[in-house]
Amino acid sequence: MTGPAFGSPLARSGLALLSLLAALACDAPAPGDAGRDAAVPRDAGAPADASVEDASHDAGADALSIEPAGTITGTCGVLDDEVTDGSPWLFENVITFDEPWTSADTDRISEGAREILMDGTAGGSSGYSEAFAFEVLHRCEGAVHLKSETEIVYDAPGSITDILVEIDGHKVGVSVTRAVTVTGPCTRAGTYDEADAEELLMDKLSGILESTMNVSDEDRWVKQILFVFADTPAHAATLRTVWERLDPALRADTILYVSVSEGMDAFIYFQDRC
Repeated sequence: MTGPAFGSPLARSGLALLSLLAALACDAPAPGDAGRDAAVPRDAGAPADASVEDASHDAGADALSIEPAGTITGTCGVLDDEVTDGSPWLFENVITFDEPWTSADTDRISEGAREILMDGTAGGSSGYSEAFAFEVLHRCEGAVHLKSETEIVYDAPGSITDILVEIDGHKVGVSVTRAVTVTGPCTRAGTYDEADAEELLMDKLSGILESTMNVSDEDRWVKQILFVFADTPAHAATLRTVWERLDPALRADTILYVSVSEGMDAFIYFQDRC
């Protein structure tokens, strides 16, 4: 709805026109508010509902000059007040790779993901998974890369966090891990035991509490995301079951963000080894 044109008869009274426009401005919705459904807390354990925000089109993908690596579907664009409140949350989505990704394809990922690969990790073969964890958060939640794993400053030794990002103007720590059953040098099983999921979550969540306690004031985040790549939907379901029964004090101020990888996703779990 708009006010009358300035050349119309109704505009002959400048005072009346200004009053009308002011009334219309007060009634208009704030930018970005229209159509936004509130995210549903997942502390009860149910998977995040894809109807909250369905990512058939990746937010942020338009910034790439060519087709971005992987297609994200399901729950996307849901982090808002969850970043600053004190409750644990769980969200799930899927990223599908129609072709394998290699380090020669860096033009298909965001600048932040490329920087993570360039900066390297503190050890292990997690570089690709950390880069794509950021990629999902960038394309879904508008995350901006601030620091990589080796750049974050702590006041005491101990567990460290993989990425420091900014979401909606807030610093957020991101710890990345993979829920996978490796049965050989380049092979995986479709099953995932609850005992394995519990060991993984307890280890990572304990580390999150420690790194949050030790992080320096200059890098201090308001919350942490535990980002998990799940090898199959069954792996994600097992994580969800275990998450429900964990001590609330351990989950504390953490968002569990699970992304099921589909298609030619071996690089997420084995990097360049397979």
